[in-house]
Amino acid sequence: MKIQYKLITALCSVLLLTACAGEEPLKESQLDVSIPAKTDLDRYIDNTYLNTYNISVQYKWDQNKVDFNRYLFPPLQAKVQPALEIVQKIWLETYKKVAGPDFVKLIAPRELLLVGGINLNTTGTITLGLAEGGLRITLFETDNVNKRDRANVKRFLATIQHEYIHILNQTKPFDEKTLANITPTGYTSNWYATPTSEAREEGFITDYARSNINEDFAEMAAQMLINSKAEYAAILAGISDETAVANIKLKEAVVVKYFKDNFNIDFYKLRDEAEKNTNEVINN
Repeated sequence: MKIQYKLITALCSVLLLTACAGEEPLKESQLDVSIPAKTDLDRYIDNTYLNTYNISVQYKWDQNKVDFNRYLFPPLQAKVQPALEIVQKIWLETYKKVAGPDFVKLIAPRELLLVGGINLNTTGTITLGLAEGGLRITLFETDNVNKRDRANVKRFLATIQHEYIHILNQTKPFDEKTLANITPTGYTSNWYATPTSEAREEGFITDYARSNINEDFAEMAAQMLINSKAEYAAILAGISDETAVANIKLKEAVVVKYFKDNFNIDFYKLRDEAEKNTNEVINN
């Protein structure tokens, strides 16, 4: 029996050696696994975002990170850095100056995803940005950014300011009970059926603020940050309903208190710094 086992083992060894001897050596992979050389844009992103704030910026196309059912496409490379310069100056530098150099390093999305085109919804509305689990912010319409157009810059910045508020809220919740009691009957899933001018007459800073209290809070904060003190005052002055104005001011107070109590940030200083940086972007 032992002799049989030895014979079988010997035979298997011979067969293995014969098989291995007959195999061709492995060829080099036909897949390109080399690391692409970094461009000037890549180095700018590394220096300004990744190394400074630990935020990765994705502008090259990754179909796994966008909705298959939307007509979306990557941004033009020529538009990427101008868009990022706006975000860096008005969002990052503003928080860095007022809240301290480590604030955004500790509380920030770990990735910014830039998309070139419009994210159109079936309702006819447009999604300007998304905050996904506090880890990624997607910014749409990168190709449409114009640093010399104030309205354009404000519209683009409203996205990052709004989505970042959601990330802050995930870290520290706001006073939902107080906010919900200010305009309790005004929220609706059909918010897009009412223009912003009418929404303001009902005590909401924008039409989208009517969708729910979370968006109401984020819109309040974002609108105060993208508008100057004078522009915000003009918005309130344009509302004829005194109760609506009073309610918006109550919501403003909730936002201001939230930033002070949870992060020791003077929200009005944050607003003023954002205004200064916005002017620098547009005028330089």
